[in-house]
Amino acid sequence: MSQRERRRPAHGRRHAARRGGPPGYTIRMPVAQFSAADASAALSVLIRNADLHAPQALGRCQVLVGGGRVLWIGPDDAPAPQIPGLQTVNAGGRRLIPGLIDAHAHVTGGGGEGGFATRVPPVPPSRFTAAGVTSVVGVLGTDDLARSPGELLAATYALREHGLSAWAWCGGYHVPPVTLTGSVRGDIAYLDPMIGVGELAISDHRSSQPTFDEFVRIASEAHVAGLMSGKAGVLHLHLGDGPRGLALVRRALDETELPARVFHPTHVNRRRGLFEEALDLARRGCWIDLTAFPVEEGEDAWSAPDAWERYHAAGGPPERLTISSDAGGCLPTFDHEGRMCRMDVGSAATLLETVRTLLARGHALEAVLPAFTSNIARLLRLPGKGELRAGFDADLVLLDADGHAADVMAGGVWHVRDGQVLKPGLFETPG
Repeated sequence: MSQRERRRPAHGRRHAARRGGPPGYTIRMPVAQFSAADASAALSVLIRNADLHAPQALGRCQVLVGGGRVLWIGPDDAPAPQIPGLQTVNAGGRRLIPGLIDAHAHVTGGGGEGGFATRVPPVPPSRFTAAGVTSVVGVLGTDDLARSPGELLAATYALREHGLSAWAWCGGYHVPPVTLTGSVRGDIAYLDPMIGVGELAISDHRSSQPTFDEFVRIASEAHVAGLMSGKAGVLHLHLGDGPRGLALVRRALDETELPARVFHPTHVNRRRGLFEEALDLARRGCWIDLTAFPVEEGEDAWSAPDAWERYHAAGGPPERLTISSDAGGCLPTFDHEGRMCRMDVGSAATLLETVRTLLARGHALEAVLPAFTSNIARLLRLPGKGELRAGFDADLVLLDADGHAADVMAGGVWHVRDGQVLKPGLFETPG
């Protein structure tokens, strides 16, 4: 019997398998995926002989994990602390990195621009963990009507119950932003997972065409809510193909007192001219976000690896660059009348694909990793995330020789071992 077929007792009550759903689905109760017993399965782990990138290159090290956190890091030849029941893992010299942070994922599914049949399904949890992603920030996009902030909040909590770290942006493409409490400030201040506003659309035919006053009012609400709650308070901006580009952000920096860090534009590599605008904003103090989407030859866009290289070659501040996947989001192509004529779907796997491409081009892993880890954690004020050091969360990835995620731990629990998913989502089909 495989791990995903194994029954778990339910506090002494008998729960038979319930069948009758679509082929391939067998749902066993209780539905709770994780318990104290699950956490204790990897309560104390010593990873030895690891080539540690934390993200800075630290060479061959040992990493001791316990209670969901990194307890100790030392040289590979140092005597490690002794803990009863300690599990030892020999990394065999493989690269050990922090779990990736995906700050832009449509966890409820995106799409819908071509009719209700084009709505993308929710992203299963293992699509993140198998790709080395241990922290996710969910977002609503074009459809912030049929897909509600309540649905987004529930999906975020579901990811947390599954063992990932998860947060969400309140609002969506449109103005006024959709909220649960009646205001942006209320959502960020009172709802624990909500850390900012996003993805508010600008320079896009699908946006609400916000005025400057509307734009800076929302940015101000996000900023003040962040101050009140100790959260990021960031305005995460969807950038379309429109010629206005980042004009609203430039004007906000010129005419208001709002800090540059409040504005976090994404998809800035979708047009080459837009990327140059974003590079200028990074020099003024904004964090900018590349999307790891496919780019066709001859297209007026930069792939994430190309944009990363150009950003660093131009002297962009390395700490202000982030990269996200748009996982679960629709990647549409529109005709001249604004009708969707083709679509693709974003995938969290493109993050490590970008890392592998940059490594193949000769870039050092310690230079590449911050855009996927520590830079995002710093901008979004995610404590214990983005780095591997004592006291931080035990979110880590062991890469195989080709740069794929071989072993993935989230919160001190193994989700992937030897490339095999150990903790699939409740509704994920076997295979």
